[in-house]
Formats: sequence, structure tokens, C-alpha cells
Amino acid sequence: MKLIKIILFFSCTILFSQKKIDIDSLQLKDAKELFGDDYGNIYIYKAKDLSFTKFDPEGRQLGKLMMTFPYKVQSVNNPLNIVMFSENAQEIKFFDQNLNEIQKISLSDTFGYISAVYAEDLQFAWMIDDSNKTLLQFNFRSNSVISSFPFGTSFQYIKDFLVYDNKIYILKENTFEVYNTKADLLYSAVINNVKKIRRSNDKIYIFSDKKITQFDGKSLTETFRHPDAKIVDKNTSGFLALIKDKLYLYNLK
Repeated sequence: MKLIKIILFFSCTILFSQKKIDIDSLQLKDAKELFGDDYGNIYIYKAKDLSFTKFDPEGRQLGKLMMTFPYKVQSVNNPLNIVMFSENAQEIKFFDQNLNEIQKISLSDTFGYISAVYAEDLQFAWMIDDSNKTLLQFNFRSNSVISSFPFGTSFQYIKDFLVYDNKIYILKENTFEVYNTKADLLYSAVINNVKKIRRSNDKIYIFSDKKITQFDGKSLTETFRHPDAKIVDKNTSGFLALIKDKLYLYNLK
């Protein structure tokens, strides 16, 4: 076991080059979530004061949002279209690259209780209606439900989900699960301390506190790990890791 750890350590050293991003450690303190877009910009979400701050690759602050309710940030890969969902407020918000709100969708007047949202694009969103135990595909441009799928599985403790190619990828506490639209369980695996799930083309990535795991449709492969990381993320440049209130980018050589 000790030999395997040594091999993994040197493999990471060989494969990745490290670069420190000069964001003030006070800005990184109490960070709850970390995100990197495909242009190298960094985003920090703090649950303590409900703030969402954007920095450029050199660590300069570009914008900041102060929110009234907790929001879950879905993705910042495309900074022109940043999606957030608030379970407390029962609403979806879209922001542009300057963190200006460009659209707000209120869900409470149309649905029961929505516990999670995955926005596909600027027209469709998948939503988990916890009150009716259904998965809904919602066209918010026309304010209409396109499809509805009853789910026998418990939606309790869901941390994140996404829908792609007629499959539903769900994160619960310490479990990663894949279902089809008939609610048949296709795959299940234990992954500790899961945080979020993202898609990049055909690849599905599961983010834990210290590692990133890739699902290829059949099995899981660990693509990045740092034993001292508090939060990890990735963009097109490489892997981001928050370590002791300092932020590092690990580029593939």
C-alpha cells in the first residue's frame, strides 16, 4: 500500500506542473465552492456571507455578487451564461460575464417543491420535483413541461445531478448513481465526500473535496488528487486546488 502511494505521488509530479494563482488568502478564506471557467477566470462562493466573487487569471477581482438566499452555482465554464439555483427562493437565475443578472425564473407558482435543477441551455432545464417524486424537463421560454418521469428512487440527500444522452447522473451523500429515464439503476459506486458533478463533452466528472473522478460510461477513473486540498475543480487548462487558503493550477505538461 505504501509503495502504491509513492508511485501515485511521483506520477502526479511528473504529469502536472504547478502554478500558484495570486489571489489574496483573505479572499479565499471561508470559501465554500471554487470554480474555473474556460478562459482562466476564477470564481469563489462563500456560504458565510453568501458572496460570489470573480477573479481574472492574475488574481484581480472582476466582480462580486452579494445574495439574499443561498444559491447553488451550476457551472461557469461558459462565463457568458452562469446558472444558479436557490432551493430556498425556488428560483433559477442567469448571469453574464460581468455578473449582471440577465434572467430570473420563479418556480414556486408553477411547481410543487423543486429540490434540484440542471439547466441544459438557455431554453431547457431538468428539475427534481421532490413533492411529486418526478423528474421534469421544463421549457422556461414557453413556460411548459416537455416531459415528466416518475422516479421510485428516493430523492432524499441528493447533492447534485445532471441529465445527458437519456441518462440521469445523481450524486447522493457518498454515492454516484446512473439511471435511465425509466428509473432503472444502471450503475452505482461509492465515492466519499462528493461535492458536484459536471459534464465536458462526453465525459462525466465527479468532484470530491480532494479528488476528481471521471466516469466513461462503464467505470470510474481518478484523474486528479491532492491530499491537502480543501476544494478541487477543473477547466480547460488543468486542475484547480485550494490548499491552505492558497490556490494552485496544475497544468498538464
